[in-house]
Amino acid sequence: MRDNEILTRISALVAEEHELRGRLATGDVTSEEENERVKELEVALDQCWDLLRQRRARRGVGEDPDDAAPRPVSEVEGYQQ
Repeated sequence: MRDNEILTRISALVAEEHELRGRLATGDVTSEEENERVKELEVALDQCWDLLRQRRARRGVGEDPDDAAPRPVSEVEGYQQ
């Protein structure tokens, strides 16, 4: 996945999160449904940002960014901020 594809995916996930919050405000989804989906979106976003950072880091040291690969959720979610 190329940088522009990752950024497009990130934009789509953020747009879905905003839409979901709007649907919650209008009562189209329950707060439980919204919370569950937001958690899924946050995990997907974390993976996308991690992959993008990997690609940029590889490029920065002269390595092939296409060698970067998505890391497992357990690894990405285990990072300390």
